[in-house]
Amino acid sequence: MIKQIDRYIIFQFVKNFLFALLCFILIFILVDLFENLDKFIDNKLNFGMILNYYLYFIPEIIRLITPIAVLLATLFTAGRMVNYNETVAVKNAGISLVRFMMPFLAMGMLVTSISLYFNNWVVPEANKQKFFIERNYLGKNKITVGLNKLYFQDSKNQLVLIDQFRETDMTALRVSIQLYNPDTLTQLLKRVDAEEMKWDGGKWVMYNAAERDFTDSVEVLTNYAEIPVGEITGLNKLNLVPHQITRRQLKPDEMNYGELEEFIVSLKKGGQDTDRQMVDFYSKISFSFASLIIVIFGISISTGTKRRRGLALQFGISILVSFIYLGFIKISQSFGYNGDLDPLLTAWLANIAFAGFGMINLYFKNY
Repeated sequence: MIKQIDRYIIFQFVKNFLFALLCFILIFILVDLFENLDKFIDNKLNFGMILNYYLYFIPEIIRLITPIAVLLATLFTAGRMVNYNETVAVKNAGISLVRFMMPFLAMGMLVTSISLYFNNWVVPEANKQKFFIERNYLGKNKITVGLNKLYFQDSKNQLVLIDQFRETDMTALRVSIQLYNPDTLTQLLKRVDAEEMKWDGGKWVMYNAAERDFTDSVEVLTNYAEIPVGEITGLNKLNLVPHQITRRQLKPDEMNYGELEEFIVSLKKGGQDTDRQMVDFYSKISFSFASLIIVIFGISISTGTKRRRGLALQFGISILVSFIYLGFIKISQSFGYNGDLDPLLTAWLANIAFAGFGMINLYFKNY
């Protein structure tokens, strides 16, 4: 009997989940299409380009609405069993609430496992293509300064300023590397300016460079027609590599888990604050676990009641809970971005709160 109940719950859950997912995808696309239709027309995008845009948009939509679809599937499945007194029959058969929850939790864990891969590898790649269309054809999400006027704190006391960077041949134009006293961070010890700095064979090479040394309070000028940066005496090792320059222009949504981690490491090497990036980094994982947390929360509010709930009410509850959950995430992120909350705690705070409420509610349920 238990296996039959498990199969029944899983079947109903999957059916409701896929239905909710499909409905929300269509709603998202229709709303976005009406919002951007004028821009598509003004920028003369053809049907193929618009189709590609929404194909690349679908993975991000799925990432955002998966917890909502899971909550709807949980409420609809458990709510239907409550409405038809099937939970009473399950209880009379001696099946505990914990055992009743198992197929729901199994589906929550399955969705979470898929989300961990999907959200952190499939979605960023699709977002890169979507943002490419927006930047190049719709004028949205444009990189503020493109690949011009770039500034990098390469290490604690070394700055790199690049006037322009050409991705085609990995060449930086009008470059300045400035080395400061590590104790004061205000006294300039050395400055190297170059017309060009090219990535060649795994190292940076400067062309038409001028080295100014201020170590002895007297400026010593040395000119080079060509010199690898690593051969300039006194400079710190240059950690900057070409893909970090282009990646600096990307949003966290365009980076997968490994790329964002590598980007954070490069920022830390430069002594820069990484609170915002660390929050985004941990959030990539925590948001994938939202489906499992939402299952626990959903069961806690859908079982243990004798009142019948219609689909409209259950849908309304799902939307309300989803807004509260997403709002909780945004509020906690604002504190994390400002450094007022630990990044790890910031990313997991909503999950902890909702899981805690769900488990406490289940504990006091008279199922």
